[in-house]
This record gives sequence, structure tokens and C-alpha cells, in this order.
Amino acid sequence: MKEQIRASIEKTLAELYPEIQAPTVDVDYPSQERFGDYTTNVAMQLARPLRTNPRQIAQALAEKLKQTPLFSDVEVAGPGFINFTLSTEIWFERLKDVEQEGERYGWRKHPLPRKIQVEFVSANPTGPLHVGHGRGAAVGDSLARLLRAIGHTVECEYYINDIGRQMRVLGHSVYLRACQLKGEDIPFPADHYQGEYIVDIAKKLLEKEGDNLFTLDEEEAVARCGKAAASEILEAIKKDLDDFGVVFDHWFSEASLFEKGEVTAAIEDLKSRGYVADRDGATWFLSTKFGDEKDRVVVRQTGETTYFASDIAYHWDKFRRGFDQVIDVWGADHHGYIPRMKGVIQALGYDPDQLKVVLIQLVNLLRGGQRVSMSTRGGTFVTLREILDDVGSDAARYFFLMRRSDSPLDFDLDLARQRSNENPVFYVQYAHARICSIEEKAREAGVPTPTFGQVTGSYLTLPEEKKLMKRLARFPEVVSQAAQALEPHRLVYYLHELSGEFHHYYNHTRVLVDDSGLASARFFLARCVKQVIRNGLTLLGISAPQKM
Repeated sequence: MKEQIRASIEKTLAELYPEIQAPTVDVDYPSQERFGDYTTNVAMQLARPLRTNPRQIAQALAEKLKQTPLFSDVEVAGPGFINFTLSTEIWFERLKDVEQEGERYGWRKHPLPRKIQVEFVSANPTGPLHVGHGRGAAVGDSLARLLRAIGHTVECEYYINDIGRQMRVLGHSVYLRACQLKGEDIPFPADHYQGEYIVDIAKKLLEKEGDNLFTLDEEEAVARCGKAAASEILEAIKKDLDDFGVVFDHWFSEASLFEKGEVTAAIEDLKSRGYVADRDGATWFLSTKFGDEKDRVVVRQTGETTYFASDIAYHWDKFRRGFDQVIDVWGADHHGYIPRMKGVIQALGYDPDQLKVVLIQLVNLLRGGQRVSMSTRGGTFVTLREILDDVGSDAARYFFLMRRSDSPLDFDLDLARQRSNENPVFYVQYAHARICSIEEKAREAGVPTPTFGQVTGSYLTLPEEKKLMKRLARFPEVVSQAAQALEPHRLVYYLHELSGEFHHYYNHTRVLVDDSGLASARFFLARCVKQVIRNGLTLLGISAPQKM
């Protein structure tokens, strides 16, 4: 609708003021519903070039625009705002799109489709996924769904940090637990992985290896423990994500970067471009050239590469695979890492804006009104699996997506467990289920399912009905904006508002009334609401149950 209104305004401007270059026309929603359906401030933008009072310009534009069939009313407000009200018939016409496009309503073909990679979760295979990883998984997966919906080709990737110190510590943790299980009285370091899952892995390894593990020298035994632990943990991670409705197109191993020599190659490439230098016995990326506070080591004096070196090679690999845009979903503690990674992208010869980073803030888990204390290495964290078993995938995903990803989130387990309208995901799903119930009653009563061509829109005269039609018409715009802004929570807000409007309508209005014309119109409207709720929940990776 915004595009249609914008086109009408631009056409009118060309007719009234052919002598000037018209500004970009902004069409927005008014601050209050009583001001109409849409508003524009274009008259105030024209005041300077036309050297005319903006209200006079607005009056001239309004008089001309009133002749457009699109509008039932055009009014001038304040210093020169133009407010537009669309007729019920125009809003009803938009329901035709909902019917025709069905499950694809809200999806669009992008004029400039891109090949996009979304990399998210990427937790070290040193322990089970916890609630923070769950939030990252929900955000990353929903972003991918939204970007596909507006016409991009999207690949989801999980980066496996399967080398380095944390893997050695993992192997040593399992090895020490295995020694303790064999009766050795040895201390367990505080900086090792403390969770009970380490003991479980050690038990399984002993069942498989027996005493063979202890015939190896310690370094080899630790390496074998680390490999076995990482493999088992990664399989558990895949299972948790699969049950969470998250599927990755590619699992990328950090170790493969070293096996293929890509870390060395990337560093050499940057060195040839003048962005890497040897100094003080180490090798440095000259990130101060890109606004960083200091240069960053990529190869230590010992010859060991840093995590940063791996990240450079990994992103070099991403762009060499032909992605037009790379989206990384990181924990909020990586905020300071963004400028140097954008510097790397620029140093490698790409546009730094081709890298987008979505930050995920901490999740505060609440149980019985009290915050649950969590520590990954201390083994006191709550796993994603526990959340899924407790509240289910739908509630978990909805709660993880309720707020901006870069804002802290309070996840109330007691609320997520409730089967009432107090629970926000239940509230939305129940709206869908209510409409399914209407459909079932209609079938039992022999009421035919109406199509757009069989319905008369003029029956829908209630303000609540117009409000619902307006909300449905805005769905494609919400999908597009959420995708472009990389903010899936916008869709959550929309679904909550749409569901609230339908619940209010349902509670105050009978749908299947005796008047067949009115019943058909209301039934058709309800079915359109059902379709949009279903489509929105699909984009969030949440089911739309028929009964609750």
C-alpha cells in the first residue's frame, strides 16, 4: 500500500510542480489511528524549493489527491502533514492477495537477489548447548528464513572450533575423569570442564577402550580423549539443534583451514597487500590502518597462530566461495571484535559492509521468579536440551525471539510453561487454533468455505474488521523490514498485535451468523487471519496447531 500511495503522490507532484525535482516521498503511519491510515510530510520538504508555506502546498496536493479512487479521505494536519484514509473496499481487495498467495503470502522476489551466508551458534564442541546458544540458534535460523522469504539465496553454516587450547583442555578433562574412574586419586584442575557430561564421556570411552587408553603415553591418550569427546558432543549438538528445528547446510571445521593451508595463505595474501608485518618476533595484522586501537597478533613468537588468524582465513574462505554478503551471529561480548574483522574484509579487497554482525545478548533464565546462576566451565549451566524438554521448541523459540537480539532477555520458564493467554506464544497459537475451530464448526453446520469472489466486502463494516484487514495488508512489509534490518523480533511483535486484534474481535463478534452474506465475509476474513498467523509462525520456525 505504501508504494501505491507513494506513486500517487509522485504523479500528483509531477502534474502540479513540473518545474522542480521532487524529493523522495516518505509515506508512514500516523502516530494515532484517528489521523488516518497513512501520512506524508512531503509538503514540508517542498516548502524551501517552492518558497511557499508548507500548509498551502499540502492543501493543493490534498485537493488533487482526493480525486484518486484509492482514498476515501485526504486531510491536511498541523504545519503541513497530509493524512490519508483508505476505503474499506480497498483494504478488502488486499485480502485477495492473501487467498491467492496462500502459504507464500508475505514472500517476495527481490529485485537484486544476493547469495548470503548466515553463520550462527558455532559453539565450541566442548559441552552441550546452553540457553545462550539457543537464543543465537533461534535468531540465526529465523534470519535465514526471513532473508529467503524476500528472495535471497541463503546458506546456513556452523563453524566448528575443533582445534586449539580449549580442545586440549577438553581432552585432558576427560582423561583425568577416566583416571579417577579407574581409582586414581588425582586432583581435578579448576580451569577444566567440570560438568557431569565429562564423567559420562569418560565412562563411555572406558567401556570402549578399556585399559588400552592407559597403555598410550599421556599426550596421545589426551588427544584420543579430546577427539572422542568432541565427536560425541558435536553429535549431541546436532541432535539438539535438529529437535529445535534448526538445520545447517554446512558444518565447517576450523581444522580444515590448517589442513588446506588456508591460514598461511590468507596471512601471506594480506602481507602482499601491505597489511601484515613481522615485528618483535611475531606477525601482526595492521588493524590500526582501519581504526583499531592497536595492531593484532596473528602468529605468536612461538610460531603458534592465534584465533584471530583462523578467523581471517575463515572469512577469506567465505568470500572466495562467492557469497555477496556474510552475516555472523555473535555473542555481545564480541562487540569490540567487529571493527577489526571489518578491517580484515577491507584489507582482503572486499567492501566491509559485505560483513554484517548480529549481536546476541545474555539470557537471564528465571525459575520460580529467581535467576538461575550459570557457568559453562563450572558445569552449572542450563542446557538447551533441558529447555526443550521443559517448555518445548515452540515456546523456547518464541521467547528467544521476543526482544531485540542485542538486548538482555529474561526467559521466564514458569510463564513459558503456562497454557493460558498470559503465555505470549500460547496467545498467538491460540488465535490460529480458534480459527481452525470456526472452520470445524462451519463444516459440521454445512457452511461452505468462501472464496474471495464469493464474498461481498461491504459487509465488513465494523472498525475491528477494518483494523484486521489493515493489519493483514501490512504483513509483507513487516517481513521485508524484519529481513532487511536483521531483526526477527519485529515479526514477533506483529503476530502478537494481530492475534490480540483477532482475540478481541472473536470475543465481541459472532462469525458464523444467520445472515449468509455477513457470515461468508467474516468467515473469509478469519481464514485470512489464520493464513497470515501461520505464515508468520513458519518464518519464526514455530508450529501453528489446529487444536489447543
